[in-house]
Amino acid sequence: MTDDGIRLLAAAIALLPLLGVALALGKIFSDWISSVARNPGAAEVVQPVGLLGFALTEAIALFALIVAFIILFVG
Repeated sequence: MTDDGIRLLAAAIALLPLLGVALALGKIFSDWISSVARNPGAAEVVQPVGLLGFALTEAIALFALIVAFIILFVG
């Protein structure tokens, strides 16, 4: 296997956490929507927690993307 092939394979493996991020974001927003649908008065309390969970989960995706770009273009 050439160096380019190994680099592409390593970048693809570095992007595997994106699957977990996609599942986590779906879970966060489905729980958020169902909790607001059950109790609309709690929307002001649930919204900051949901947005924080979204931001932290999305940060994991950005870190994985940065690692993949570093593997591809710096190595």
